[in-house]
Amino acid sequence: MIHETLLLGGAKKMNIKLDEEQLSKLLEYLTLITKWNKTYNLSAIRTMEEGVRKHLLDSLSIMPFIDKSPLLDVGAGAGLPGIVISIMRPELSVNVLDTVGKKCRFMQFVKSQLGLKNLTVLNERVEVFESQRCFGQITSRAFAKVNKTLKLTQHLLCDNGRYLLMKGANIGQESLPEGTKIHQLCVSNVSNERFLLEIRKKI
Repeated sequence: MIHETLLLGGAKKMNIKLDEEQLSKLLEYLTLITKWNKTYNLSAIRTMEEGVRKHLLDSLSIMPFIDKSPLLDVGAGAGLPGIVISIMRPELSVNVLDTVGKKCRFMQFVKSQLGLKNLTVLNERVEVFESQRCFGQITSRAFAKVNKTLKLTQHLLCDNGRYLLMKGANIGQESLPEGTKIHQLCVSNVSNERFLLEIRKKI
């Protein structure tokens, strides 16, 4: 109950409403991360309470920026923020990509357990991954520096598509393309130094 209250309260502070199904799936997802983490080492975060704040609420903070176009989450790891987006937007095509097999097996298990029909798990190296379609939005949370992310993924982003890259306090060390929009994310009980970089592909 404490985790439910923490999640609902944090989401409310970000003006994000969670229905019963979303709430249930988000907490089940976090429970699976915590359980699998013991053997798969998916995350440095070990407790449910910390996971609500640093996994779920942090990922939820970018929901207002997500549009209707197919989404690719690169370096997804345990599925953050991709699986959270998939839960919140069941009508949206969400693709989570990672090179590490055990992490992809975990994400595939989550897809099956939670019935996430809109989620596709890709065990690929992003720089050589070839898709039959482009993606209108590409997200990442802990993948690489901005310049490297753009270089490795530009062949996958649609013309006029957007990057939505989550960054922390080290944002000042990044070399940002001209026209980058920097949004400060107010993540309840996490940090004031959370940012979203919105970068539109130039054609």
